[in-house]
Amino acid sequence: MTEKHLIPQDMRSLIASRLDAVEREERVRLLFAVESGSRAWGFPSPDSDYDVRFVYVREPDWYLSLDTRRGVIELPIEGDLDINGWDLKKALQLLLKPNPVLLEWIRSPIVYRADRDAMHKIAGLGEKVAYQRPSAHHYLHLAESQYRRFIAGETRVALKKYFYSLRPALALMWLRTNPDAPVPMNLGELRGGVSLPADVSGFLDELLAKKAVSKELGDGVRHEALDRLIENEIEVARNNVTDLPVGDTELLEEANALFREIVGGQHEL
Repeated sequence: MTEKHLIPQDMRSLIASRLDAVEREERVRLLFAVESGSRAWGFPSPDSDYDVRFVYVREPDWYLSLDTRRGVIELPIEGDLDINGWDLKKALQLLLKPNPVLLEWIRSPIVYRADRDAMHKIAGLGEKVAYQRPSAHHYLHLAESQYRRFIAGETRVALKKYFYSLRPALALMWLRTNPDAPVPMNLGELRGGVSLPADVSGFLDELLAKKAVSKELGDGVRHEALDRLIENEIEVARNNVTDLPVGDTELLEEANALFREIVGGQHEL
C-alpha cells in the first residue's frame, strides 16, 4: 500500500487544517509533521488513533528571552486525533541525550508535511548520536516493559499487545543483524531485514490480517515460538548492550550550529 493510501483523504484534510491552525495561532513554522503510532508502525486497526507529531521553529526573538519558555505544543485530543509537537530547541536537546524517538519520527512512512532540507540535517545529526547502544537501550526498555506488563506470567493474553513487545524486539534483532543501518519504524520493513521462524511469521501474518479489519483481536493462548523469540532478543540485548558502539557523543557545537542555521533562516511569522 502506498503512503498516500495509508491515511484517508478526509482525515488528511482535517490534519492539514489543524496543522495550518497551529502555524497561524502559535506563530511557528512546522519543520515536519508525521504519523507516529500504529498506523506508521504498520499494524493499525480500523479505529486506531491518528498520532500526529511535529517539530516546529519560532521567530529568532522568541529564543532571545530571559524567561524559560515551554517547548511543546499540545492540541486537545479530538476524537481519534492526537496532535502535539516539540520546539526545535527541545527536539535537538533530546536528540543529544540521545532520544531515538525523534529518529523514528523522521523515518515515519507517513509524512503530512516537511521541510526536507531541515529533516535531512536533523536526521544526519541524529545518526551520529543515537546509534547502536542508545537505540538498543531504548528498544530493550520498550520490549521488556511491554512484555512484562501484558504477556509474562499470563496464560491468555490480549493478542494485540503482542505487537507492542514484538516491534521493539525486532528492532533489537535489526540492530544485531544490520549494525550499519538505521532501525526502520515500520513493522514490514523491520521484518524484511531480519530472519523470522516460519511459525512466528505465519502467526504474525494472521494477526496483521485480523487487526486490519477488526477493532478487537480478542485474547488467546500465548504463542510459544513468539514468546521465545521476544524473550531471546531481550536476553541477548541485555547481555550485550554495553558492548555496542555509542557513536559520536561530542556533537553539541554541531547541534548549536544547526539550531542557529534553522532559526536564523526564519523571517517574521
